[in-house]
Amino acid sequence: MSQIAIARGFHGSGPGAAPRRPAASNSNAARLDPARGSVDYGVRHSMRFSTKFFACLCLFAGALLAGGVAAQDSPASAPKPQSPPRASNVQTRITVEVTGGEKNVPVENASVYVKFVEEHAIKKNKKLEINVKTSREGIAHVPDAPMGRALVQVVAEGWKTYGHWMDITDPKQTIKVHLERPPKWY
Repeated sequence: MSQIAIARGFHGSGPGAAPRRPAASNSNAARLDPARGSVDYGVRHSMRFSTKFFACLCLFAGALLAGGVAAQDSPASAPKPQSPPRASNVQTRITVEVTGGEKNVPVENASVYVKFVEEHAIKKNKKLEINVKTSREGIAHVPDAPMGRALVQVVAEGWKTYGHWMDITDPKQTIKVHLERPPKWY
């Protein structure tokens, strides 16, 4: 090996020889001590401490706030407002009288449909339907019909179909329906 190659720190000769590294000094050995933590370790440790401190501080503030709210007395002089009874609790029985033609004859065996919407504050509104048939006297009783707005439809063979939205205000309300004959087809 040439003296130039030794001076430059090459072990072998030739163009592909690897450079030789000088031996580590005592100062480098102290810096590379595996027992000593890195700079990142110190940063991570202090960040972990600050997040724990912040979480404890938030819990303490929340407990103070909850205790302050619980310590407040509600005014005894203000009574709670009484809500009126719900319309669904009232037992209703609607009577539908179905007549037809020029002589107002009772229409028997007619289908009477009462459709209404049960409203919900959170869930989707529910559409309900009650179906009853008329008697020989042309009378149909709809039990447990809801108070409020409802669609009353009457379908009978040989008569025009009837359908109107009605407001049901009385629990024992009577609805009179008059059907007409359909026009003749030639």
